[in-house]
Amino acid sequence: MKYLRCLIFSVVFFAISCNGQPVENKAIRIKTGAEQTEKYISLLQNKRIALVANHTTKINETHLVDSLLSLDVKIEKIFSPEHGFRGDADAGEHVKNYTDEKTGLSVISLYGSSKKPDLKDLDGIDLVVFDLQDVGVRFYTYISTMHYVMEACAEVNVEILILDRPNPNGFYVDGPVLDSNYKSFVGMHPVPVVHGMTIAEYARMINGEKWLRNGMQCKLNFIKCENYTHDSLYKIQVNPSPNLQNMLSVYLYPSLGFFEGTSLSVGRGTEFPFQVFGGPDLKNAEFTFTPKSINGASKHPKYQNQKCYGIDLKNINIDDIVAKKKINLEWILYGYRNVENMNDFFNTFFYNLSGNNQMREQIVQGESAEGIRDSWQTDLEKFKKIRKKYLIYKDFE
Repeated sequence: MKYLRCLIFSVVFFAISCNGQPVENKAIRIKTGAEQTEKYISLLQNKRIALVANHTTKINETHLVDSLLSLDVKIEKIFSPEHGFRGDADAGEHVKNYTDEKTGLSVISLYGSSKKPDLKDLDGIDLVVFDLQDVGVRFYTYISTMHYVMEACAEVNVEILILDRPNPNGFYVDGPVLDSNYKSFVGMHPVPVVHGMTIAEYARMINGEKWLRNGMQCKLNFIKCENYTHDSLYKIQVNPSPNLQNMLSVYLYPSLGFFEGTSLSVGRGTEFPFQVFGGPDLKNAEFTFTPKSINGASKHPKYQNQKCYGIDLKNINIDDIVAKKKINLEWILYGYRNVENMNDFFNTFFYNLSGNNQMREQIVQGESAEGIRDSWQTDLEKFKKIRKKYLIYKDFE
């Protein structure tokens, strides 16, 4: 019954429960930037506001849009990232501009024909407010959306206000640092897969390192979280995207995300995405799953209606994942070594996810997990020095 056993794991504000979910310590509650309305409402009054938002943009149970409208804040339009404003679009699904039925506001998609706000869409805007729940992983695209919003703001001299949220994977730094030759929308900056920064800290780094086009910098302000440090284990209040459905999937995402660049499935089209991996030709695996079309999550999942053999991680001890504070490479190594056709295991998207061409070659050549990890260390140490300059919160021990 080892999966029911609770490890003693000391944290500042949260503890991990045996059912795989962080449990909030009610004595000291983390407050997001958005919750602290009194600290930013004066910055919004008598201004024309554009809001970068989605379904995670909430103050407890109330959407930030509804909260601001009730306070007579003049919201002119909404910009929405991947998955759309209501969070019901598939990963990678292009979303068109539309009018939100509930509010009547114009919603401009930043995951459709363009990933950057058109400068005319910022015409007459005095302030852009950015509030999205990120998961702290390089290939999760909300930070790429933020980059392009910051760039557009810099071009038209409009200030951006970040309402910060805790990073659920903010208690460690790990993974290969992106080689700029493999820059894409799933990796725009020379950072590791797990960067250990909140969205406001990350924005400060983009600005400070002059990563915007032509070294531009935008006018940047932020509202910090209360009672958060990088030792905190924060339970996300709303699923950040359709296929990250619980904290186990959020913690597994940095490790299992690599499989999106391979022939194997991560369980999209099941009730447990990013909690399993496998495919029709995975050998030595007894667990099975069959992806189905799921509206609003995976309309056309890999291996739809095909029986897949794989590895079930749903009952893994979540305490162990948290305690190790590192990406698990054993799963991607196992997948490669146990597919029937190793030559077709990788696709070109793997280069974008790993951020280099080295990791694929290391796996093919039979390098151990330890050997692959060793090759990251020099770049990781350089990144950690850069990261430290932009931290807002006390760092992890």
